[in-house]
Amino acid sequence: MKYKMEELVPIVAKLAEGYTAGESTSITYEKAQQLMEAVLYSIHEGEWEEQFSLIENSELSPEKAYDIGAKCVEKKTKYTLSLYNEVMVHFYSYENECLYDTVAKGLPEFFKWYDLKYEPQNTILTLDYPVLIDNPEHTGSDKIYDYVLCIQLEQKFLNRFSHEYVVEVLSKYNSEYKLAIDNICEIILMNLIFHILVGKDIENMEFDLPEYKRMQEMIQKEDSYTLHEKLKSAINIIIQKYYENDLQLMEYLSYAIDSISVRLKLAADNENLADIF
Repeated sequence: MKYKMEELVPIVAKLAEGYTAGESTSITYEKAQQLMEAVLYSIHEGEWEEQFSLIENSELSPEKAYDIGAKCVEKKTKYTLSLYNEVMVHFYSYENECLYDTVAKGLPEFFKWYDLKYEPQNTILTLDYPVLIDNPEHTGSDKIYDYVLCIQLEQKFLNRFSHEYVVEVLSKYNSEYKLAIDNICEIILMNLIFHILVGKDIENMEFDLPEYKRMQEMIQKEDSYTLHEKLKSAINIIIQKYYENDLQLMEYLSYAIDSISVRLKLAADNENLADIF
């Protein structure tokens, strides 16, 4: 950010005038702070778009930089809404209430109430359903864009398999999965990885005792790095076999490796792999 705060005050004043519809020049300190954050957010958004080099290397006025950024915020919001609408065409929550409430009920409220002019930094929603990637520094339309993109990738992953398969796996892992606040994509991925490691087709949902015993011993003896690499290799096989080597999806799913490793280690150490597969 090359602009000093005092250079941005006229922009805040103009926003304040619009906010009060020209009826007053006086606003609370909290509101002035909110409007300043809106200006900073918009300029920052512009820096990450195509105009980045212009803002960094030219003599753009603060007002012009803000205008560019504000248009970028609007552009991203419209694109995110378009992406969301595409996702919802084939959206399935598999009766998980947290996923349904967050995506089908919550996200429309964001697009309904999002104030891209006076408070673009406000994410509005808590986004209770956990996705595999979360950047805590992102807020507003940036946060929602990240989230919708994650949901799009998860739906692509899940929709490759039958509804019955997904529900059966989720029910086996947790009979109360409909009420659980878990990433269901990670649970399905863990089941697929287990099939790959055992060497069994996913159509065969049942594992026998020797297979559980063999997997338990393998998981227990591997150090964290080796197990991590085996899980990564399994994901590569899944992506190549079912998703035409979709690298974006592979990168996304890879964020679940550490968590899956912990789940497998815990189950193996407690000798209860059969309870989750």
